[in-house]
Amino acid sequence: MIQVIAGKKGSGKTKRLIEFTNTTAKKADKNVVFIDDDKRLMYDIDRDVRFVDASEYHVQTPDMFLGFLCGMLSQNYDIGTIVIDAFMKLCKADMATTQPFFAMLEELCSKHNVDFVISMSEDPANLPDFVRTYIV
Repeated sequence: MIQVIAGKKGSGKTKRLIEFTNTTAKKADKNVVFIDDDKRLMYDIDRDVRFVDASEYHVQTPDMFLGFLCGMLSQNYDIGTIVIDAFMKLCKADMATTQPFFAMLEELCSKHNVDFVISMSEDPANLPDFVRTYIV
């Protein structure tokens, strides 16, 4: 399953994402991974969650990010949830061009039984239709 938390800057997306991550980690029977574009939230995330600062891996496009996610999943079969903060900063792409990325995420969800929760700093009304279907 893919879920998107979208909203303008300062709308509380990150707080929601942290609460979701920590709650999921406490009740999950599989591993939870939190991916961000820096380390600023590292100490807000439960210590049982694998925190990843993607800026250390020079991810710069949706394709590179997809490869990054596939590498994680191929290395660890016990990942059940991947939480992604600052998606638009990580991918550095126009949202209108990310439909193939989301199609591949859907495939990863079903093939590897993993959920993705993604935050985006954008007004939901400005997102493409294919992204709006995932908004929670």
